Amino acid sequence: MKKKVLIAMSGGVDSSAAALLLQKQGYECAGATLSLCGNETDGAKRIADGLGMPFYIFDEHELFAREVMDHFVSEYRAGRTPNPCIDCNRCLKFGAFLDRALEMGFDYIATGHYARVGYDEASGRYRLLRGESRAKDQSYVLYDLTQETLARVKFPLGSLRKTEAREIAAEAGLINARKHDSQDICFVPDGDYAKVIENRTGKTPEPGPFLDLNGNVVGTHCGIIHYTVGQRRGLRMPSDGKIYVVKILPERNAVVVGPNEALFTRECLVPGMHWISGEAPALPFRCSAKTRYRQPEQPCTVYPAGEAGVRLVFDEPLRAITPGQSAVLYDGDTVLGGGIIAREESVC
Repeated sequence: MKKKVLIAMSGGVDSSAAALLLQKQGYECAGATLSLCGNETDGAKRIADGLGMPFYIFDEHELFAREVMDHFVSEYRAGRTPNPCIDCNRCLKFGAFLDRALEMGFDYIATGHYARVGYDEASGRYRLLRGESRAKDQSYVLYDLTQETLARVKFPLGSLRKTEAREIAAEAGLINARKHDSQDICFVPDGDYAKVIENRTGKTPEPGPFLDLNGNVVGTHCGIIHYTVGQRRGLRMPSDGKIYVVKILPERNAVVVGPNEALFTRECLVPGMHWISGEAPALPFRCSAKTRYRQPEQPCTVYPAGEAGVRLVFDEPLRAITPGQSAVLYDGDTVLGGGIIAREESVC
């Protein structure tokens, strides 16, 4: 009997190419779209219909609003910069979507992510591996996956380049073969994060002080939700040189600013780590890590920091390590795990 796969389809070329590949591999395939924030599903349905697959729509507006949008708002209001795609992957794509697939009798789910799943016979554990194409690798946003999830997920594009996925779609005559990738957060299509937060809370952010590195007031900001570590644009304050956001202090409603060199540090604290193997390795150990999505991994040493936390000490200083973003650890191509970067205590 054929194994059954439910493919998460967005109407984009990646999930469409994933469906094509799985069909060619002999799986019994169906497509489904998570309806999250009023997003259109017509494109995904047209692709599924063209491939002769059943198609489903799962309404998860309430879960998305609660676990992704509300968390996004609360993090910005707390002076942190979240990555909502990671929250969405954990709660929706590899949470609610997988649950629905299993309830419907599917053996696996699949997505168009550029990542791979491996299995280690010696340990009996699954491994999350980066995509073979470093230019498109998306393993960073998947570090929350568990052993149970990895046993049930397929990443058909993990060994491909983006151009190859487009060629697969074009050869099959799919209308989205040349469709541009979306660069925006789905619920912030115009990039105005602050407007989304204001609309969701019904509150206008309170202005507060810009502080220099010594704690002196050097200007007035228009609300901490407008800023993130490393930001230069939009500060609207007089300066003899280039000034950047160095730190956000929500308890004082303050934004600390300084020169570019003040953004570099060798350490960050990750108070709650998720280990993909299911257990923490012996600490300390050496590996490499990324502190943001579009960043080459950097060598570091991982030290224990509390019951479930770690402190990363990098060999060289990194620029703008940002609270709320994720630190993801790698051993070669294997993703070890990751967690949310905490804000260190302020000296201002």
